[in-house]
Amino acid sequence: MPVKAGSRAGKENADKENVHNRIAVLRAERGVSRRELATALGVHYQTIGYLERGEYSPSLHLALRIAGFFEVPVEVVFSLEPFPRLGST
Repeated sequence: MPVKAGSRAGKENADKENVHNRIAVLRAERGVSRRELATALGVHYQTIGYLERGEYSPSLHLALRIAGFFEVPVEVVFSLEPFPRLGST
């Protein structure tokens, strides 16, 4: 049976598939614009915005390329759980 978009089960499934990221934080730390990152990765600059806002989950290939660009392990950039807020311990 299909799940309606507004149903509780639909929201729970969407939450389970949500990928959190630190792309905006990493960009800010390194002084890299969305356009610069997009150009380096070979994607449209709007894709970076969609990723940062959590409106789009990257393919594994793109996730690894993003981590490689920032020279950090993929787990530093992406997580299935929300990252702690900056300044919190």
